Amino acid sequence: MTDYVNVQDAKTRLSELLARVERGEEIIIARGGNPIARLSALNAPPPRELGFSPGGQVPASFFEPLPDDELKLWSGE
Repeated sequence: MTDYVNVQDAKTRLSELLARVERGEEIIIARGGNPIARLSALNAPPPRELGFSPGGQVPASFFEPLPDDELKLWSGE
């Protein structure tokens, strides 16, 4: 996603804009509505790992339907 920011906003919010760029966004800095600079990361952000499962693998049983008694518990019945 590319966002346009005027120079004054860029000066005021530089730390926030840099954090967004680190997450993979691109920022265009404009003066008087005319784009003058592009703020983008030097390196691509590292790939995210699945954090709740060792090795990032989810067992096939995870996708099986829940039994009716457990579904009732989740729905509040």
